[in-house]
Formats: sequence, structure tokens, C-alpha cells
Amino acid sequence: MDIKFNNLIYLHLLWVVLALVGVVVYGFARKRRALERFATTNLIAQLTSQVSTKRQWIKAVLLLSVLVFLVLGIIDPRWGLYYEDIPRRGIDIMFVLDVSRSMLAGDLAPNRLERAKQYIGDVCDVIVGDRIGLVTFAGTAVLKCPLTINYGAFRMTLDEVSVRSAPRGGSLIGDAVRLAAESFVDKVKKHKAIVVITDGEDHESYPVEAAKKAFTEQGIRIYTVGLGDEGEGARVPAENGTAGIYMRYDGQEVWSKMNPATLREMALVGGGAYIPAGVKNIDLGQLLYEDRIAKAEQREFETSRVERYKVQFQWFAAVALFLLVIEMWMTDRQRVAVQSAE
Repeated sequence: MDIKFNNLIYLHLLWVVLALVGVVVYGFARKRRALERFATTNLIAQLTSQVSTKRQWIKAVLLLSVLVFLVLGIIDPRWGLYYEDIPRRGIDIMFVLDVSRSMLAGDLAPNRLERAKQYIGDVCDVIVGDRIGLVTFAGTAVLKCPLTINYGAFRMTLDEVSVRSAPRGGSLIGDAVRLAAESFVDKVKKHKAIVVITDGEDHESYPVEAAKKAFTEQGIRIYTVGLGDEGEGARVPAENGTAGIYMRYDGQEVWSKMNPATLREMALVGGGAYIPAGVKNIDLGQLLYEDRIAKAEQREFETSRVERYKVQFQWFAAVALFLLVIEMWMTDRQRVAVQSAE
């Protein structure tokens, strides 16, 4: 029989049960030694004549068995394969992630790039049924993950992203938006979104024009998320990543500020919204996806046939409850025959 366990990590709780077994054995042994110090063997028999040690052991075993069956229920065993047809609805979302060196600035801990990856992960936690993809850019835009519903594979790709993901330095937001727009797999207008996550620095790649064209010609809404301090900014770490050493240009340390103006204009002409993350810790899953993208009209995708296994934890919970009732009903007292004097 094919059996699946959804929460196998909780199997480690059996170590707790094993530890309790040791506590029970130690407790019985210590109680026995205490009685032996208190009285002689004959006297112990008289003092404990109404208490059954055997029944006490049985009650202890029943309680430990209850814990074992509860653990078996918690790990969520499932068997009994069946198939379910699920109609899928959703939106195609292409994330466009800045991987230029300025994204290593530390005004967001640990840096802008790692915080951006965390924000994308927050969105992945709340999406259901949407296809997602990933484009990274610096001086060149690269399609890292085509549109997919395999969120696990998407997360693996996202985890591997670094400033080395782009073959050339710079920051060309417009080129990245154009590549993302070309990466949608069908010509259906609407039901599509591009989410640009960057500090807003751009080297004349015409991002506003790219956003407007994607929206007017393909119905792709453009959402922008600005990272970093737009006031003072932050220094950019040096190429070798040595702590305390920063990039220099003409003898001066390079500082990077978030540029919100471009991002606001892109969102305005792109029919989307601008999220000023700045240096705050925000919940992008709610602010961007739940409050904005998910409220847009969703398209119907093909029906998916999904394998399911019947939930079976209730059997283990029922056995645990049955054993607990027996333990509560059982007494550790034993009957003593009373002899009548003639």
C-alpha cells in the first residue's frame, strides 16, 4: 500500500515518548527502593496489599501508547489514492529583479537584493494557481525562470540569484521589462502582470516607454517596488565583498539612492501601482498581491488532474482516545478477599 506522510518532521516527537518511558521505569524503580528502605519485605507486602503494581504498569503503558498514537496522527498519514479534477484560475506574473551591484547596499538588512528575494518569497507564500516567472537584470536582462506553476522550482531558481546572475554590470530596467513582456507564452491580453523590484537606478533604457507599451499593446499591468533609502542612500560594497571596503569612482566612495520618480511613472503609465518599500520591512504578499494583483480579473486555465490521498489521521486519534478512556476507567487498586471469623 502506498502511504504518504505530510508532516514527517514531527516523527521526532517519538524521542520524547522514549524519554518518558525512561522516566516511568526510573520512577517505578525509585519507588521500589524507597519502600525497601522504609520497611521489610513482609511489611511491604502488607502495606501495598490493596495496590496492584501490575495494574500501575498497565496504566503507564496505556498512557505511553496514547502518546505514540497521537504522534502517528500528527505526522498526517494518508493512503487510498484517488484523482481530483481541479479547474484552475489565476494570473500570469513575471517578476523582474534588479541584480546590479547597487542592490548590495546595506540600507536594507542584510542588503537590498536579499530583501527583494524575501519579498518575492512572501508573494509565493500566498499565490494559488498563478503562473510565475523570473527575469533578472543589470547591464543585461536574462530570463531565469519561464512561467510555471512549479513554485518549488521557482524558489530554487530564486535562491541561486546573485549579483553574478547578470553577465554585465549596469542597470537597464527598460530592457528587462521588454524581455519580461516577450516572455508571456500567449497573446491573450490582460490577466498578466510584471512586478519590477529595484532601487530605481537606470542607465537610459527608457523604462517608462517600455512599461507603457507593455500595458497598451499587451494589457500587461506594471507594478513597481522601490528598495532603498531615497534620502541619504547607502554605500555600495566593493567587488570582492570584503567587509568595510566599498566601491570608489574618481577616488570617492560610490553611494546609491533609491530613485522613486521613475518607478512611480512606470506604474502610472503601466496601469499598475508603485509600492514604496524604502528601508521598511513590509509584507509584499499582502500589499502587492492580495490588495492589488489578486483583485484583478483572473483567467480560466485548463483543468488539472491532481493525485490525492485520503486523510487517515482520525484512526490513530480514535485509538488514542480509546486507550485513554481505558486508562481512566482502570484503577490500580486490587480486590482483597475478606475472611469472616467463625
